[in-house]
Amino acid sequence: MFRTGPRNLITDVSGLRVGNAADARIKSGVTAVLCDEPAVAAVQVLGGAPGTRETDLLEPHNTVETVNALVLAGGSAFGLDAAAGAQAWLREQGIGFAVQDQIVPIVPAAILFDLANGGDKNWGRYPPYRELGYEAAGVAAADFEIGTQGAGSGALTAGLKGGLGSASTALDNGVTVGALVAVNPLGSVTVGRSRHFWAAPFEIGDEFGGLGLPVPMPHDAREIRLKFSEKPQGASTTIAVIATDAVLTKASAKRLAIAAHDGFTRAIWPSHTPFDGDLVFALATGASGIEVSPEQAITLGAAAGATMARAIARGVFAATGAQNDPFPNWRMTTGG
Repeated sequence: MFRTGPRNLITDVSGLRVGNAADARIKSGVTAVLCDEPAVAAVQVLGGAPGTRETDLLEPHNTVETVNALVLAGGSAFGLDAAAGAQAWLREQGIGFAVQDQIVPIVPAAILFDLANGGDKNWGRYPPYRELGYEAAGVAAADFEIGTQGAGSGALTAGLKGGLGSASTALDNGVTVGALVAVNPLGSVTVGRSRHFWAAPFEIGDEFGGLGLPVPMPHDAREIRLKFSEKPQGASTTIAVIATDAVLTKASAKRLAIAAHDGFTRAIWPSHTPFDGDLVFALATGASGIEVSPEQAITLGAAAGATMARAIARGVFAATGAQNDPFPNWRMTTGG
């Protein structure tokens, strides 16, 4: 039986802190995940329109084994500046990869498209994401808010506001799995036009409303509902981090990232479209000291998918409204 960690956040994985920063005027923001010690990292991209920085170095055959932080940001390609801000903060703390007499913080990043969400994007010559990245790194802590926060501040789904979600799972073998996700898909997180989340079978307690799946299933459950029915190109993307305190290699961390994508398909219909840049980073802090056997890796992967699905639903469930929102938040919906 899966159970949550004490916070039900990715920071239940020992060795991680998370910070959020946002600009309410532009309806966008940044989330930084800081590693207390360099963590083994990997990535898996399954969406057709990704926006990334430093993802090639995460492949198992490449040299750098660990990272100092990960950054998730809104802003489409402009948001990639956020990693430079987080990197600047880390360098000021003397944190990074030692190269001769220089310190280079390793900060891979991914972005989502939130440029058409009702915010004022007239930010002048330079976008604000570098400063938001710096701010997010500086406030990183074990406790943080989800919903309309950080990289999820301007996120949208098909018909509902998206948001920043997180969840954790404590396994019987002493390993903890945590997920963090900025939920901004082209598809829908609810069944048809009901309030029921596709992720309902994995819910623990009533962490996103306790509604379960609808009975009977609505006639429109299989209907494909998209955020934008016309010209969806480049208009979405769900970006996430799956983390564990188990001891993993880069190759096994990549398998964890692959497994976590199951959570996307369990919580979003449809997912991994040509117009989503769906991506999962994996982090392994090794803080538990527990090495996972091949048999235990099956449970670890299942937990990764389930935890990710829960985090996606929690991000939408916790979203709050703001002026000029194109869609309502989940709490404003009724019926079904």
